[in-house]
Amino acid sequence: MTRAVQLTAGECRDLMAERVVGRVAMATPVGPRITPVNYVMHGDAIVFRTAPYSELSTYGWNVDLAFEVDRLDHDTRLGWSVVAVGRAEVIEDPDEIQRIRRADDPDPWAPGPRHLYVRLAWRELSGIRLVESRSA
Repeated sequence: MTRAVQLTAGECRDLMAERVVGRVAMATPVGPRITPVNYVMHGDAIVFRTAPYSELSTYGWNVDLAFEVDRLDHDTRLGWSVVAVGRAEVIEDPDEIQRIRRADDPDPWAPGPRHLYVRLAWRELSGIRLVESRSA
């Protein structure tokens, strides 16, 4: 049997830093969309790249987005999930893009050009860990 344990903001950030793929949730005129992205942690923000004419670049900046990353084990039913919510913005400063590239460039796995860098600075960060319950 498992139980859910709330994670601290620091634990959430550490867990996000371990992964490279997450999901961005956004609102569009035709309804909600979820897009997988490769990302890196840069300071207290999530940074990912997208194509200039993608749905994400059209509807996913200067708006609130949700971002989720998790690690779950189907067999043991253990794992964790972290959700960040915040405002996304396109990074336009070439010096900042160079700093991100030097530190850890978010390398997209999907084919095609992904030249727009997007920063999601969270204002809410929450998560849970599923752990084994100890029987008495």
